[in-house]
Amino acid sequence: MSQTLKSLGIDQLTFAQRILLVEEIWDSIATEAEQALLTEAQKLDLRRRLDSYAKNPKAGSSWEDVKARLQGQP
Repeated sequence: MSQTLKSLGIDQLTFAQRILLVEEIWDSIATEAEQALLTEAQKLDLRRRLDSYAKNPKAGSSWEDVKARLQGQP
């Protein structure tokens, strides 16, 4: 484990306690995520991607297909 985990005592927690800690951290991030500001370039890229999807929703790949390609499966 990293020094940070040791210095914070996280390495002493049980598996279940670490899972609960991650959940709490994620919840705290999620509540602040709405405050995250996107740059103008990011907004334009998202708009472009959404428009592209709206025009042809079947053009992309499913998660199953992407995962199989990444895992080297045909």
